[in-house]
Amino acid sequence: MAGGPTGHRDAFWHERPAFRIPLPSGKVLDTQRRALVMGVLNVTPDSFSDAGRYFCRELAVEHGRQMAASGADIVDVGGESTRPGSEPVSAEEEKQRALPVIEELAADGGVAISIDTQKAEVARAALDAGAQVINDVSALRADPEMAALAAERRVPVCLMHMQGSPKTMQVNPTYHEVVSEVIQWLAQRVEFAASRGIERERLLVDPGFGFGKTPQHNLELLRRLHELHALRCPVVVGTSRKSTIGAILNADMGERLYGTLASVACAVMAGCHVVRVHDVRPALDVVRVCEAIRQGMRWRP
Repeated sequence: MAGGPTGHRDAFWHERPAFRIPLPSGKVLDTQRRALVMGVLNVTPDSFSDAGRYFCRELAVEHGRQMAASGADIVDVGGESTRPGSEPVSAEEEKQRALPVIEELAADGGVAISIDTQKAEVARAALDAGAQVINDVSALRADPEMAALAAERRVPVCLMHMQGSPKTMQVNPTYHEVVSEVIQWLAQRVEFAASRGIERERLLVDPGFGFGKTPQHNLELLRRLHELHALRCPVVVGTSRKSTIGAILNADMGERLYGTLASVACAVMAGCHVVRVHDVRPALDVVRVCEAIRQGMRWRP
């Protein structure tokens, strides 16, 4: 096994291809120094993790600012729950929930804002309000206008793997070989996006932990996460508070922080580029320590 005098390096960590992801503002999301932290801000009454805790605009804005102050590189604002079994909401309802929060956070400056939506109408309004990234859990499948919008606005787009829809995805998720199938599916979505005019340097991929997958599928994806580098796109990982962690630890939602942080550490050591989390400051601490381990003798404070 190659890599270092002991020959064991590759068993412990994997190289992270460096990407600089351009934003419409001219700023860049740079993954060369460390994995980036994306904070989750659900402005919904029925999200799986916080049960509507930030459904109030004032509380949502305050929490977004706290995440930015804690070191988040991106704040991902969503106005529609995609928890297992969730029902979709109208574009108008989604905009009413998300846009006021995006406007206030974008006016603060500093942190990049992402809109978590499957609807082009919502994404367009969010970009007008100051968002600079589209996070589409349908990977541009739900709305035929989304790809054209992303290409026109020249914004980064995260393409996530999902088997089924949020309403049906956990009914009976089945794969012959989950890792290769997820990679092949994402490769097809990357090609689709590129064929619609979205620049490859603006495409990110997410294996979709918990979206149409059993705990065993999720664990296998995390164990072999480094294989996603074959896609030659930044890799986004969202394991935060997911049911797989709850199943491993037999833990309720409020008791999954340490399990989440363990999965974040694994993702960073596997070379992921963005971790999507609810608890920004603890995750950022984990990222920094993992990056110091990765750099070894080259690390400097």
